[in-house]
Amino acid sequence: MASTVADRQLAPEHAPRKGWIDHWDPEDSTFWESTGRSIARRNLIFSIVAEHLGFSVWVLWSIVAVNLDSVGFAFTESQLFWLVAVPNLVGATLRLPYTFAVPKFGGRNWSIVSALLLLLPSLGLAWAVSNPGTSFGTMLAIAALAGVGGGNFASSMTNISWFFPEREKGWALGLNAAGGNIGVAVVQAPFVVSAVLTAGAGIHLGRAGLMWVPLALLAAFCAWRFMDNLSVARTDFASSASAARRPHTWVMSFLYIGTFGSFIGYAAAFPLLIKGQFPEVDVTAYAFLGALVGSLSRPFGGRLADRVGGARVTAAAFVVMGLGVLGVVWALSLHSFGLFLAFFMLLFLATGIGNGSTYRMIPAIFKTQSDDDKSAKRQAAAVVGIAGAIGAAGGVLVNYVFKLSLEGSKTLTPALTAFLVFYGLCLATTWWFYLRRNVFATRPSLAYAGV
Repeated sequence: MASTVADRQLAPEHAPRKGWIDHWDPEDSTFWESTGRSIARRNLIFSIVAEHLGFSVWVLWSIVAVNLDSVGFAFTESQLFWLVAVPNLVGATLRLPYTFAVPKFGGRNWSIVSALLLLLPSLGLAWAVSNPGTSFGTMLAIAALAGVGGGNFASSMTNISWFFPEREKGWALGLNAAGGNIGVAVVQAPFVVSAVLTAGAGIHLGRAGLMWVPLALLAAFCAWRFMDNLSVARTDFASSASAARRPHTWVMSFLYIGTFGSFIGYAAAFPLLIKGQFPEVDVTAYAFLGALVGSLSRPFGGRLADRVGGARVTAAAFVVMGLGVLGVVWALSLHSFGLFLAFFMLLFLATGIGNGSTYRMIPAIFKTQSDDDKSAKRQAAAVVGIAGAIGAAGGVLVNYVFKLSLEGSKTLTPALTAFLVFYGLCLATTWWFYLRRNVFATRPSLAYAGV
C-alpha cells in the first residue's frame, strides 16, 4: 500500500497494482502540481532515509579502524588503510548491478531489499571485533560486506531521477545524495557511534555494528509502507550499451572521480590522517566535520547548476579543490592542525558542490543526445550508475595513494601533489568539453548541458 488513497483517487486507472504507479509524467505541469509533486516528495524522503543508513554502514570501518588498537588488535597502518579502502571498492563494484535493480524489481521493492542487506555487514562487524584473535583476512572479508551500503547510492539516485521533472532534478538529486552522504558524518560524529562505543566502562566495538540493525529494519518497513515503484523507470541493457558508446558517459565518469571519489576517499581516510599527522589531537572531536561539510554543500551544488550551469560550477569546484590541497600542504609544513582542518574543510566544501553539479549535468547532457525523451532518460539513468561506480572507485585510489605516500616518504606531500595534478586535469577536461568558446559551434546540442 505504498500509494496513498488520495493518489489512487486522482488517477485510479493508472495504479492498478499494489505499490506500482503505471502513469508518471512529471513534465506535465498539471499532473505535477495536482498529483506528482506530493508523491515524488514522499518517495524522496524515504529514499533519503534508506540511503543515509547505507552510507553510514558503508563508511563504518573508518571509525572502527582507529579504535581497533584500543581493544587488542595489532594491525599495521597499511592494514588499517586496507580495512577502510576495501568497502569503497566493493561499494563501487556493486553500484552497477544496483542501478539495474531499480528497473528490474522497482524502486520501492529494491529499497526494501537493500535496507535488509545492511544487516549482513552490521552483524558481521559485531562478531568480528568481539575477538582480538580475529585474523586480518577475516576482518578484511567482513569489512568488504560493508560495500553493500555503497551500492545503495546508485539505486536510490537512479530511482529518484525518474520522479522529478528536469527543472527540479538538480535540487532533488542533490538533496537525495546529501541525505546519504551525511551518513558519513553521522558515523564519525563523537555524539553518535563513538558515544555508543564508550557508553559504560571501556570500548565496546561490537556496538558499532549492532546499533544499525533496528534502523535497517525500520528503513525496510518505511520503504514497504510509503514508497512506490514506477512502471516508466526502465533502464535496459540496450540503453546502457548505447550510453556506454557516448563519449560524455566517460567524460562525466572521469569528472565524478574528481568530485565524489575525492569526497568518499577523504572522508574515509580523514580520521586516520588526523591520528597519523597530529597524534596529540582527539580524532573523534573533528573527524566528522569534513563529511558533514561535504554532504550539506552537495544540494547547493545542484541548485547552483540549475541556475548558472553545471559545467561552470564544476570547474569552479576543481579550482577551489586545488587551492585546498595547496593549503593542506602548507599547514603540514607548519604542523598547524588549525590550518590543516580549515583547508580540509575547504576541500570537502568543494567536493560536495562538485558532486551536486556533476550529477546535475548528466540528465541535462543526455536530454540533448536523443530525440526520444524516454530513451534519453534511460540512458541518463544508466550513466548515473556508471559514473557513480567509477566515482566511488576513485575513493579507493585516494586511500591507496595516501598509503603509498606514507609508506614511501613518510609524509602526505607526494599524495597531495598527485591530487593537485589530477584536479588540474579535471579542470582542463571540463573546459575542453563544456566551456570552450566554440564548443557550441561544434556541438550545439550541448547548449542545454548546464553551461
